[in-house]
Amino acid sequence: MSRFEVADLPWLRPVPPDFRRTCKEMAAAPAVSGASLRDLSDHAHDLNGLIRLAKVIQSAEERIERDGALSPVSLGLLSSATTDYLAPAIVASGPRHGILPNLFVAEYGQFAQEVFGDDTPLQGSKPDAVLLAFDPRALGFAGSEIDPGAAEARVADALYQVANLAEGIRSRVGASVVLQTLAVPPEPWCGHYDRRVAGALASMIASFNDRLARFASESGSLVLDVAALADLVGRVTWHDHAQWHSAKLPFALELTPLYADHVARLLAALRGKARKCLVLDLDNTIWGGVIGDDGLEGIRIGQGSAEGEAFLAVQAYALGLKKRGVILAVCSKNEEENALQPFREHPDMLLREEDIAVFVANWQDKATNVREIARRLNIGTDALVFLDDNPAERARIRQMLPEVAVPEVPEDPAFYPAAVAHSGFFETISLSAEDFQRAESYRANAARTSAMEKMGSLDEYLASLDMVCDLAPFDTVGRARITQLTNKSNQFNLTTRRYTEREIEEMETDPRCFTLQVRLTDKFGDNGMISVVVFKRTADDPEAWECDTWLMSCRVLGRRVEEAALAAVVGGALEAGARRLIGLYLPTAKNKMVADHFGKLGFVKISEEANGSSRWQLDLSEYERRSLPMRLTGALAPESA
Repeated sequence: MSRFEVADLPWLRPVPPDFRRTCKEMAAAPAVSGASLRDLSDHAHDLNGLIRLAKVIQSAEERIERDGALSPVSLGLLSSATTDYLAPAIVASGPRHGILPNLFVAEYGQFAQEVFGDDTPLQGSKPDAVLLAFDPRALGFAGSEIDPGAAEARVADALYQVANLAEGIRSRVGASVVLQTLAVPPEPWCGHYDRRVAGALASMIASFNDRLARFASESGSLVLDVAALADLVGRVTWHDHAQWHSAKLPFALELTPLYADHVARLLAALRGKARKCLVLDLDNTIWGGVIGDDGLEGIRIGQGSAEGEAFLAVQAYALGLKKRGVILAVCSKNEEENALQPFREHPDMLLREEDIAVFVANWQDKATNVREIARRLNIGTDALVFLDDNPAERARIRQMLPEVAVPEVPEDPAFYPAAVAHSGFFETISLSAEDFQRAESYRANAARTSAMEKMGSLDEYLASLDMVCDLAPFDTVGRARITQLTNKSNQFNLTTRRYTEREIEEMETDPRCFTLQVRLTDKFGDNGMISVVVFKRTADDPEAWECDTWLMSCRVLGRRVEEAALAAVVGGALEAGARRLIGLYLPTAKNKMVADHFGKLGFVKISEEANGSSRWQLDLSEYERRSLPMRLTGALAPESA
């Protein structure tokens, strides 16, 4: 491979030869597993293949097993161009990212009518998110301007139109908003002088895109960066003027799989499906050669050769991911001492032992070791991305752990970073201060796990941690992280309700809401914000507070943080004159671990539905705060803590 053609989705496997037969079998099967759909989607399908797979998914909608492999998400698609073929492509691309999209597609150009009308089909579809997919022409960018003032007015007017629709979507539809940047047409106006002329079409669109990104940050909207996609494949390739004039297609038809994949990965990130950890092989993945055979002097890495620099680039990319919060782990078939030697002694290594949260090197099956890595990190195997140069090892992981993301890589290591980067497995919709500390936090947590396994008892272990638990209401500083947790947390999440940043902001000042953010530090380091709790005063019973949201990071399970959180809630409730707390558990495929959460805290079950949901009650007059192995601080910490 001499080039990495992103439009071909080369990080995905080739389409299997029995794809059509498999589709027919699924269409006729009495039940279809989410895992099988995810596996079938995880190939480099062209548009025809995506349409075929989408038909299977849509026909089997009532027969798809809720096995936890796929999370439903509904999307409203509003566009100024033809989108009939986009909907099936997005539906079929979703499962490879762990989601099952359901789309409402508005009629051509009917975006304003759907948003601002009364009881419109869009509003009735109750989408989780709405994508505003505009073509530049629909926003007035049809040509260049001589007058700089006219150019500024055109950009401002275009942003006003989009902002007005975005506000309407939030207030009238109640959905998250996905804004789309505009691809710059490839034809120059003044040639290389265009960038210096405010009225050049390229300059106006670039200015609009910059302002759109700022507006998205201010309004809590998501951004689908179509301008970056067009630059990625080339703007001449992206734009097909003949298809626009004949069918109003917004971009070249053959690029639909790429566009659909990017929409799907963004929706997956909104649903908390982004991966957390990159698991690295060693030999011929981050260095050339085999450390056990070639020795420290014989492995190929570093400046001076194309191959050595390529492996160095793999390490540099991994370190870049670590900086933004992705955890790094090692899974290698090697003697541990041999495998660690380059990290400790090779002068050209960028990765060092302290960069790796979990280091597993032995002769066991890699699937077993990957499970062990997830266990030590206290995350699901569906949070892992596995990078290995060996196709047999990749196939083995896919077979034994199909929920693990395994990008295909070419023979040339120069393209390894591209394969991971363009796969979208680490897509993010926000970055908070905790994200930049996450990799170190998980490394420290693995050390905690190791320390606990060496301790004689859990009480001794907890007492040894010197924990400090900070209990505070929602605030501006924590808002982004709170929003992120409500959208990413799946296992320790009592109600799994998702909220936008704007909705979190509204809770901060809502007198009916008691809000709580919990942070935890210990002798190993700062865990950051690890729990979010919301209780609301009930309209029909002023003496009761009902749990709206209670979630916690699984990496602090067993640390008794939930008891500290309850103490803060009880304190707030008593101060407000409440007499009881109502707990609510809404079951999902992933949160069975907290089915008895309220029972463990002393609540009494008062009802249970056939679907497993339950209601619990705590009489505050009977509550007794337990002694905890931590110091409680913050505005909501009980006074006698």
